[in-house]
Amino acid sequence: MDRSSEIAAFLRSRRAGLTPDRAGLPADGRTRRVPGLRRDEVARLAGVSTEYYTRLEQGRAGSPSPEVVEALARALQLDPSEREHLTNLLVRPATARRAPVSPQRVRPGLHLMLHTLDHVPAFILGRRADVLASNRLAREVLTDFDALPAPRRNLALYYLLDPQARERVADWERVASETVAVLRLEAGRHPHDRRLADLVGELTLKAPEFSAWWNDHRVLSRTHGAKSYRHPLVGDLHFTYESFQPLGDTDQTLCVYNVEPGSPTAEALQLLATWTAPQQRTRHPPSDAAETSA
Repeated sequence: MDRSSEIAAFLRSRRAGLTPDRAGLPADGRTRRVPGLRRDEVARLAGVSTEYYTRLEQGRAGSPSPEVVEALARALQLDPSEREHLTNLLVRPATARRAPVSPQRVRPGLHLMLHTLDHVPAFILGRRADVLASNRLAREVLTDFDALPAPRRNLALYYLLDPQARERVADWERVASETVAVLRLEAGRHPHDRRLADLVGELTLKAPEFSAWWNDHRVLSRTHGAKSYRHPLVGDLHFTYESFQPLGDTDQTLCVYNVEPGSPTAEALQLLATWTAPQQRTRHPPSDAAETSA
């Protein structure tokens, strides 16, 4: 990812989305050729010179102080995810944020937690929205990630390229666009991640909607929310999800799809768990034990 062009595009997109009225600026009588704030208006709100802001937006101002970044975030009314992204782009030098190359591994304790959460779907995401581990209900409600080759176990690939996802995810456009926003935040955190660049390239070529969502520079951090699915066996399923980052690895996220006890979704999940449970083999005593007991 080219840092200068990314800074320019992100700042332009944020000031274009903020009207003078929302920013608390009085009308000045000047004709506006483009929507949103002008550079000089952002500079005035942030308390910096127009010349400095212009160089900053063009990626020519070096790394500004945290105070300047905070002033820009306030001026542009950025949400927490956008503030993090702006900090990633402006404060943390790209050369110092080399993406780790070692494979991600899930701790045994987290694997055990997934199996303990056997009454609701749960899975662990890594960098690039890679699905590192999932429990049985997650594989039943979404797709069987374990059956895919390791490089294809990815939530973005599932939502944007798997035809089944468009039928199974009730609010597909919202969920898919939010996943793209999560990837955009990842790109700011790890600008040298080659596998992320390859993923973005594949989605650009194969997913018709991806480019428009990617180029609007929306960013999003996984926290909590609601998702609904249409399962071919048990019908509509409605979840509220929560996301947690395990201590010691901020590049992994545990996602749990919760349900209200006694709700139709809870009953449907119980049926689904029963219908799709692995067949238990009948255990026979060894031949010598049978002979001894005879």
